[in-house]
Amino acid sequence: MLEFHRVTKTYNAMKVLDDVSFTVPPGTVTGFLGPNGAGKSTAMRILAGLSRPTSGSATVLGRPYAELEGPGSQVGTLLDAGAQHPGRSGREVLTLGAMMLGLPRSRVDEVLELVGLSGKEGKRVVGGYSLGMRQRLGIAHALLGRPKALILDEPANGLDPQGIRWMRELLRGLAGAGCAVLLSSHLLYEVEQVADRIVMIGGGRVLAQGTLAEFGQGRSLERTFLDLTAQADRSPA
Repeated sequence: MLEFHRVTKTYNAMKVLDDVSFTVPPGTVTGFLGPNGAGKSTAMRILAGLSRPTSGSATVLGRPYAELEGPGSQVGTLLDAGAQHPGRSGREVLTLGAMMLGLPRSRVDEVLELVGLSGKEGKRVVGGYSLGMRQRLGIAHALLGRPKALILDEPANGLDPQGIRWMRELLRGLAGAGCAVLLSSHLLYEVEQVADRIVMIGGGRVLAQGTLAEFGQGRSLERTFLDLTAQADRSPA
């Protein structure tokens, strides 16, 4: 569903991504783990068609994002929860999105209910939302078109424990229905609770990847992550 094939990205002679390759199969949640500055957001922006790789390819459903027909109904993205007009209500933001996708207004009600922003919360202006509410709104926007794939950059930021449990159940349900989910985070424990597969990145390079069972859980996953990122920091550029 989602695939990186030898993706390299260079800015001003600095290599931000270095030969990145991995896939996100349908019906799975893939946790994309790495410290801040590891290259996660850059990789996801390339996948979502917001940046071009210097070399290699990133595809969604077998094609570059820019070549998809009606991409909003095939892949949902949440890359920046703050990128919504602060003067519009949550309902207005989603209504505009639904109009662009040619969806009925009833879909707005469905996603507002799904993310817990129905009623007065949906009528409030986004400028008055907490970060957690903005995250929920961003997830709702990503789900408008009932996509087959989801690209989510740090969606747990700002969510309280109840919100994190809700997100976990939501993503597991979507994967169970066949959706391919790529979920970036630097929070090992939260990814461990929801992911089927793990991709660890550091210094712009994929350090390891595999199923959660292959990595081990709890302290084993944390130790592997810390050891690999420490090795990446010591490696020459």
